[in-house]
Amino acid sequence: MSRIGLLPIVLPQGVELAAHGQEVKVKGPKGELRVPFNVNLLDLQVERQQVRIQRKADDKFARAVHGLTRSLIANAVTGVTQRFSKRLDLFGVGFRAEVQGRRLTLSIGFSHTVVYEAPEGIELSTEAAVQGAQVRIVVQGIDKQQVGQAAAEIRDKRKPDPYKGKGIRYENEVIHWKAGKTASA
Repeated sequence: MSRIGLLPIVLPQGVELAAHGQEVKVKGPKGELRVPFNVNLLDLQVERQQVRIQRKADDKFARAVHGLTRSLIANAVTGVTQRFSKRLDLFGVGFRAEVQGRRLTLSIGFSHTVVYEAPEGIELSTEAAVQGAQVRIVVQGIDKQQVGQAAAEIRDKRKPDPYKGKGIRYENEVIHWKAGKTASA
């Protein structure tokens, strides 16, 4: 029995949900998302302002897809109403970040600036520094997977150094510091 798949999805005011063949279209005040939906294994029922997903079969694959599909649709509903965001902190002396439209320009200790072009549907902005960071980068969008992927690509430009802590970190990321070498006499 899928515990997550059986939970109903509550549709907030102003959100429309419709199944079209192999996908579910979720439309809300912030935008529109399409979620893949397996009509051979699952059945979608919309009652008042709630959505329930039922399994047609009871094999292992159907059970796995049941919870996954419910989570994807729930994330789409949340995205079109509230948006998702990830925050990245830039640590390092002289490290800077500038946003111009969809382009993020990073000065992160290389001999050249690093430019990241945000994909369609992702908004980038910068905020004031927090607790020793030089600047905070905010990645926002309605698609949870796309926001996470964009944040991971930005972090990948300069991962945090385990010796000095310089680099790009997620907001509450914990770094496992290394001691480094000691001089022996």
